[in-house]
Amino acid sequence: MSDHVHTVAVIGAGPGGLCMGKRLLDEGIDDFVVLEKSDDVGGTWNHNRYPGCECDVPSALFSFSFAFKPDWSKPYGTQPEILDYMRGIADDFGIRPHIRFGDGVATAVWDEPTATWTLTLGSGATVRARSVVSAVGMFNDIVWPEIDGFADFTGTVFHSARWNHDHDLTGERVAVIGSAASAVQFVPEIVKTAGQVHLFQRTANWVLPKDDTPYTEEQLAAFRIDPTPLLEFRQMVEDNMNRGMTFAVPELLQEREVIGVQAVSVVKDPVLRAKLRPTHPFGAKRPLLSNVYYEAFNRPNLELVTDRIVRITPTGVVTADGVTREVDTIVAATGFATTKYLSAVSVTGRNGVHIDDAWADGARAYLGITTAGFPNLSMIYGPNTNNGSILTMLEYQVEHALAHIRRIAAGEVAWIDVKPDVEAAWNDVVQEAIAGVRVWQTDTNGYYRVESGRMVTQWPFSMEQFRSFTAVPDPAAFEVSPA
Repeated sequence: MSDHVHTVAVIGAGPGGLCMGKRLLDEGIDDFVVLEKSDDVGGTWNHNRYPGCECDVPSALFSFSFAFKPDWSKPYGTQPEILDYMRGIADDFGIRPHIRFGDGVATAVWDEPTATWTLTLGSGATVRARSVVSAVGMFNDIVWPEIDGFADFTGTVFHSARWNHDHDLTGERVAVIGSAASAVQFVPEIVKTAGQVHLFQRTANWVLPKDDTPYTEEQLAAFRIDPTPLLEFRQMVEDNMNRGMTFAVPELLQEREVIGVQAVSVVKDPVLRAKLRPTHPFGAKRPLLSNVYYEAFNRPNLELVTDRIVRITPTGVVTADGVTREVDTIVAATGFATTKYLSAVSVTGRNGVHIDDAWADGARAYLGITTAGFPNLSMIYGPNTNNGSILTMLEYQVEHALAHIRRIAAGEVAWIDVKPDVEAAWNDVVQEAIAGVRVWQTDTNGYYRVESGRMVTQWPFSMEQFRSFTAVPDPAAFEVSPA
């Protein structure tokens, strides 16, 4: 174990970790390390490289306020562009030298006498730090389908979040299990070359069109000289998002459902069109965007399957109606364990309490950033902060965490821990507000909720309100120990 104690250790070099690294350097705190289990920065934008992958927030807003990019190729940035943007953040702001790649954090243990954290890495090495920032986010652990016989399939299998670009799907029979965010983007791409694609859908999603005409070279040149039009567009997007992100305006919901029904009308087969039309209200599940998804179903080589999968054979997929579809490749588009957050790492806090026990009924945190019993630890993209433009929300969370880190780094206090009653009261407020979002009460598929029934992912207010809540830490909310 190294004797050196870093001022800060950051877990993850995705957008949250990069934002924190940049702001630490701004504050003159350069004794920090960013621990990244993969080989590059970018987080989910590094891992998710499936065909058609792109952002579902207009890129004018999906960029940090301190690094506005005026020349995205089109209004909604693609994964390669976003990854390049994140790499630029790491390089341009001097963060990369602080990043340790290829060695993720396995455990984190709080030591009360020294008021430090000890992080054990996958390699067995250890890192000690006075403050820890968890920037693992929501999209950390991938989820594989739990289907009888899945492990016995003898063809090619991969997850959409770990796309196998070495495998050519040209002419193949492909089963896609899952029909949400990633499938909506990659299925229209793979049907162009695959022999036959079978898309297994459990629930139809709302898939709305988007204004995404690529910019011309003349437009991009003008934006680089004067980004004012894009900055004005950014503000308009943010204002509209703040108005609609809590799904509290009935006319907006009705308008979007009308648009969604119009979008699915391009599907020529009326039976197929009916299967693709959602039965839940808009906003109950994650809304999706695509201009090409529904049109893809007019291709003869794309089949929508709504019968339940009962088992996988060594060569195919069997559904409840007794039909077996022989396939060469299975692509699991089954997403992530979105409700784990910090518990994706084995964390032990004060009095030997493990995070899994502290969060027995689901992840929780005061302001989504600090959790009682785990001092000097902040979460970026923590529980109940998922809504709006994530990069905007990350910046607010980073500023709040920095307020604590400054005090610890300056030697003003040894540790800071949110009071349990404050955390409990805050979560009561959040859960009450969540209960008031009518459309969320129809969602039972587990993307938002844990087994206890608590919704641990969603932020039920606006981004403006989040900024207000987090801007200035309330001293009365925290227990501190003198340095």
